Amino acid sequence: MGLADRHFEVLETNGVKLRCVVEGDGPLIILMHGWPQCWYLWRHQIDPLINQGWKVCVPDQRGYGYSECPPNVDDYRIRDLAADIDGLATALGYDEYALMIHDWGALVGWNVAQLYPERVRAVVGMSVPYGRNLDPAWCTQEFWGDNFFYWAFFCENVGEAEEHFEEDIRKSLLTVHMSASGDSGSPVDQQGKKTMLEAAPAPPAELPHWMTKEDLDYYVDAYTQSGFRGGLNWYRNIPYFLTDTSELEGRKISQPSIFITGSEDPVRKMTGGRTGSELFEDLRSVHVIEGPGHWVQLEAVEETNQLLLEFLNEFV
Repeated sequence: MGLADRHFEVLETNGVKLRCVVEGDGPLIILMHGWPQCWYLWRHQIDPLINQGWKVCVPDQRGYGYSECPPNVDDYRIRDLAADIDGLATALGYDEYALMIHDWGALVGWNVAQLYPERVRAVVGMSVPYGRNLDPAWCTQEFWGDNFFYWAFFCENVGEAEEHFEEDIRKSLLTVHMSASGDSGSPVDQQGKKTMLEAAPAPPAELPHWMTKEDLDYYVDAYTQSGFRGGLNWYRNIPYFLTDTSELEGRKISQPSIFITGSEDPVRKMTGGRTGSELFEDLRSVHVIEGPGHWVQLEAVEETNQLLLEFLNEFV
């Protein structure tokens, strides 16, 4: 189904209004995106899920796209981000739902599964494994010394980081998407770099097979609408992420789950390939698809869809 045919609803949840794609009939599955994305990340998964028998809810999450974007950093604490998602199910009249999560959507989504264990039925995790190892020091450039790290850039440059990306939204989005993909090219030496775009490889002249001009146009329109502040504010709450959910320390993910990632995903390299399997009670399988980077659901559509549909078939 094309973009013009998608059905959008604005749902009120946890004090914010989120614009969501809501389509299909059957049990509910909520798809959670990360940065710098919006609902459109899941464009190749929506129809296969509907055809399998799911009701699909795919929000622009708090701070993104055409959803509400509260201005304050404190508006993006983990418990609110998790409550947003659970509230979507309530708004749609569901007591239970499955999750499909990626990037920041995964960081928050794993916590949704733990904070609402009686509500979440199953989880398809992508790119970011579950863990409780977020060190607040990682958000300071002092920790990294002369080696640039983008978390610190976001956290220590409130306002300036937004302006950095918004100066040329198209270039920013293309650069970030390409730099995290399997087509990123040679890495840039991070020493002495001051901004994220400076620290990323220059994007190629031609778009990759997994992004069309129309795709990039949609992202540009979405970020022209929302700006970058909301998404960056998710990062600025990393120092409170674990203390805000201290009761979850030592608790395992109880739901049936699978984990999918690309062999060239920078997160896989950052975590040393860790999957956190010891933190699950029912991790059914782990899949590393050879070739893709961070955007595995875009870079390897058929392989990713086959894996997630095989797993989810049990829960329809």
